[in-house]
Amino acid sequence: MARPPIAKSCDNVAHANMPDYARAISDFSWDKARAMLDGLPGGGLNIAHEAVDRHVAHGRGAKCALRWLPAKGDAVELSYQDLHRQTNKFANVLKGLEVAPGERVYALLGRTPELHIAALGALKTGAIFCPLFSAFGPEPTRARMEIGEANVLITTAAHYRKKVAPWRAALASLRHVIIIDQAPAEGVLGYHALMDAAAERLAVVATRPDDPALLHFTSGTTGKPKGVVHVHEAVIAHHMTGFYALDLHPDDIFWCTADPGWVTGMSYGVIAPLTLGVTSIVDEGEFDALRWRRILREERVNVWYTAPTAIRMLMKADAQAPQAEHFPALRFLASVGEPLNPEAVEWSVHAFGRPFHDNWWQTETGGIMIANYASMDVRPGSMGKPLPGIEAAIVERAGDGVRVTDTPDTPGELALKPGWPSMMRAYLHQDERYKKCFVGGWYLTGDLAMRDAEGYYWFVGRADDLIKSAGHLIGPFEVESALMEHPAIAEAAVIGLPDPVAGEVVKAFVVAKPGHVANEALRRDILGHARKRLGPAIAPKIIAFIDDLPKTRSGKIMRRLLKARELGLPEGDLSTLEGGAQ
Repeated sequence: MARPPIAKSCDNVAHANMPDYARAISDFSWDKARAMLDGLPGGGLNIAHEAVDRHVAHGRGAKCALRWLPAKGDAVELSYQDLHRQTNKFANVLKGLEVAPGERVYALLGRTPELHIAALGALKTGAIFCPLFSAFGPEPTRARMEIGEANVLITTAAHYRKKVAPWRAALASLRHVIIIDQAPAEGVLGYHALMDAAAERLAVVATRPDDPALLHFTSGTTGKPKGVVHVHEAVIAHHMTGFYALDLHPDDIFWCTADPGWVTGMSYGVIAPLTLGVTSIVDEGEFDALRWRRILREERVNVWYTAPTAIRMLMKADAQAPQAEHFPALRFLASVGEPLNPEAVEWSVHAFGRPFHDNWWQTETGGIMIANYASMDVRPGSMGKPLPGIEAAIVERAGDGVRVTDTPDTPGELALKPGWPSMMRAYLHQDERYKKCFVGGWYLTGDLAMRDAEGYYWFVGRADDLIKSAGHLIGPFEVESALMEHPAIAEAAVIGLPDPVAGEVVKAFVVAKPGHVANEALRRDILGHARKRLGPAIAPKIIAFIDDLPKTRSGKIMRRLLKARELGLPEGDLSTLEGGAQ
């Protein structure tokens, strides 16, 4: 089933944070993971204290924490001491506005230092922080602020004017709006004036491990977005998974390209790298292949965490990728957001001299659960193996419980044993929906997967994406990966369409690479390639060329939207659709 492994990318296995997977699993305990952090003086646990203040207390304040690359202009550096002062000041701003522990501070910002300062400052006060995609329009912004009963919003003047001001009066809970880039106007407060007047000294609120800290929203196929609640204890998993799965060392330059509105942008763009004391690159600019390569080279990035969509865009932009010697500092590449096609893993070896290491997790899990590690062989197309402290299984639902599937290479639902620190603690205002996620002592992820004989996990598809054709169960990812092997295809997505004989047939939507003409000859060539690669029972019966695939802002292909449009069904929640509801 599995492709031949790509050799481990760590030049010195002994230098990896996890040189021996089996030993790491057997020696691990969450108590040991907790001991890697300080805790608050006098008791308690606070994410911001672990991310910033403890480094200052241990004499590491002068180290660069963030190197911000604005869309235009010169880079700006903030040390851990700078972050300590600025987050204290923002916390005192919130205290001056009488924001109480447990109240909700929202941010509608891009990748800017103010986002880090607002998040960590809010957490120091015991408030709950909620980041939103800055590309959201008025309706998705309003829906999330209403569901979470936002008390404070920090944003830009343009975002406020276009997306919040028209309906602000309808949200009674929203007491304060702070604008980062303009002098105060009627009804809003100026960030810089508030910060200039705020004190630098602060006693962090003595939050407990189970106190709510973060609110992230995730969309379902229908209905309103779900508000996922995480607690301060999540920092233990953020720290541990950054250490093991991303192999972060204190002297690393780290670049996570994720937008802060996505859970990855908080867990691994803000929290994990700071708790591990590394220097993070924060790029304000949007995707640009040349800019990204320049950042990797000139900023001497060591560890790079990005999304499959961005990787495929890099492949599409430059089929003749630069050679590895152009990126001498780059030692570890990781990917998240949706399964990474094997072709992208193999391409990265040519382009960067190292393979991408895919990993798997969800908004609900709060942190990486399954990963390909620096010291282990990469299985292209695989999610990898579970993190220490994470018990995973393939299960089948059976009545009111589940049955664990022990047979290798057998598809089933991916399940996790509850109890890890970053596990969601609630769907806000949706208790019954939350309870339904847990069956028979397992958290059921809704993702279909397989585990091979060596313990690697392989993504099959979302349970509602599975295609049933003439008795065959077909996972979209398998078909899409085979299509991606065709030299003319940049991206692919497949769905099942009703068929009176087969039940469903596979239809593929493909984006052609530049220089290839989407015509009948190419269509026949792709069909022939797919049948040869997959066999006639699994290969697509229909190929449709498309300019762009619909994706969420985090880069996931929205297959259910393709299917809804194909069948004339309701499209559901489109608030996370890249570029808005199209």
